[in-house]
Amino acid sequence: MSTTVTAQHPYTPAVIAGDLAFVSGALSVDENYAPVPGRETALDAAMDRTRDRLATVGGSLADIVKLTYYVTDLSLREEANRQFLTLFAEPRPARTFVEVSKLPYGATVEIDAIAQVHNGSATTAG
Repeated sequence: MSTTVTAQHPYTPAVIAGDLAFVSGALSVDENYAPVPGRETALDAAMDRTRDRLATVGGSLADIVKLTYYVTDLSLREEANRQFLTLFAEPRPARTFVEVSKLPYGATVEIDAIAQVHNGSATTAG
């Protein structure tokens, strides 16, 4: 999926402000913006998009200090917890998990993030 700014998606995928990188919400959709089926697959797709967006400012998942999950089914929390434990070492990022009524393109998961950065490039938080 592209991280290019377009008229349909006029926001920046990630922006640095001071020592922080703010990553725009990443949906559980494929490169054609079709929703990714399956619970764990949808979570993985949204995290992959988050990783791609963070990479636009030189960061990686290891730099994340705060995540917010927006899901259309609160019962995804169990799968999200397993994903979180697999992807993040201690100390793990702070996290918020919120159920919403709908997401764009029929997605079931959206993740946004804040990462710690130094001198315009991301570094491991902690």
